[in-house]
Amino acid sequence: MTRIKPLMGQNFIEYASYVIVDRAIPDVRDGLKPVQRRILATLAKMDDGKFHKVANVIGDTMKLHPHGDASIGDALVVLANKDYFIEKQGNFGNPVTGHASAAPRYIECRLTNLAKETLFNKALTDYRPSYDGRNDEPVVLPAKLPVLLLLGAEGIAVGMSTRILPYNFNELLEAQIKILDNEPFEIVPDFPTGGLVDVSEYDDGRGKAKVRARLETPDKKTIVVREIAYGTTTESLIASIESAAQKGKVKIGAINDYTTDEVEIEIGLPRGVYVDEVIPQLYAHTDCEVSLSANMVMIKDRRPVELGVSEILCFLTDQLRGIIKAELMHELGQLEDTKHWLDLERIFIENRIYKRIEDATTAKQVVKEVRTGLKPHLKELDREVTDDDIDRLLKIPIRRISQYDIDKNRVEIEAAVKAIKMVRGKLRKLTATTIEYLEHLIATFGDQYPRMSEIGTFEAVDVR
Repeated sequence: MTRIKPLMGQNFIEYASYVIVDRAIPDVRDGLKPVQRRILATLAKMDDGKFHKVANVIGDTMKLHPHGDASIGDALVVLANKDYFIEKQGNFGNPVTGHASAAPRYIECRLTNLAKETLFNKALTDYRPSYDGRNDEPVVLPAKLPVLLLLGAEGIAVGMSTRILPYNFNELLEAQIKILDNEPFEIVPDFPTGGLVDVSEYDDGRGKAKVRARLETPDKKTIVVREIAYGTTTESLIASIESAAQKGKVKIGAINDYTTDEVEIEIGLPRGVYVDEVIPQLYAHTDCEVSLSANMVMIKDRRPVELGVSEILCFLTDQLRGIIKAELMHELGQLEDTKHWLDLERIFIENRIYKRIEDATTAKQVVKEVRTGLKPHLKELDREVTDDDIDRLLKIPIRRISQYDIDKNRVEIEAAVKAIKMVRGKLRKLTATTIEYLEHLIATFGDQYPRMSEIGTFEAVDVR
């Protein structure tokens, strides 16, 4: 027994750490759990502009994810129903009614333009071996969106859980612009199911938000539910109303569900009962009003931390600035490489340096002759000539030399110089460049994501 105890203790710690860090809790940097990251990475690898069978996506994702097809399929459907990064085709179920999706072999998906523009950049992505060592998977995606707050998250690990409420796309990016301008900002949740939300006790994600269904009263004897509270479904809402009615807490005559693409639950009232009396009963005793407590737990530096919404958004805004800088530095390096090669090629051909290698008898002598020929022109180059540069010069085909166009080369060099100046200008004004990028995202995609929940303050209903 004394031998087993330390072994069990160590194994449990390793298991708990794995579930927390590599399974159930999202990473603050890209806002994704490992299974979501692997799904998106697989879709990016498969991307050819066409829709893919979800069954095929699941199969390819299994090369990276060790937990089976069911967990991948469920995670993909949930992620697709967020309507940000995965475009759907077919029956993906309905989060509002609680209906399940069709089988993976019947439904299709692909990446959205938003995902392609904001989540991927191979040059800036670190990779690690997959669980079986046969493939590489991204450690974290270089996300240029505050994905953690955009999608929200729920997860249960060992000894801890997380619940991060979702926020509005436009409001998040506008708040990031205010952070970059050193202006005060306020950000509150926005739910895809709509409804009314009271954030007076939210406390930057450390408190709770109250959410109500949107009720309409076409006449004094009828209540129609048009939007439901986040975290509920039409089925659970009807069940809660029926349960409250059986207990005598809510007076209703009949309830009918006409929900299709939009929520429509009609509640008829009995004789002598009117809407003014029943609406407070619905809020007090049914899922027409729910309280959502946030639990802002996430992974940062390979360990769980608890941060407020403002802290998260400030961190992700700094990260965005860093990613844009890294992208510009990468682009600048490529442009400088292009200009260097154009200069080198021009010097090599215009000055007929290739003629010097005609009498060379060894590879070493060939390289020496090229270096000697380039020596008087080194001042025209922006950096030193490497062995790789010379090797590339020696591989220029004769056809290319005979058809060489000096004017075309000069135009290409001028274009490269102009592009280099533009990139350096963006780097000098990095904050303004970052703001410009955020404004571009709002202008391009903002219309697709209007605010769904109406912000207000609720009067407390006396349950008694």
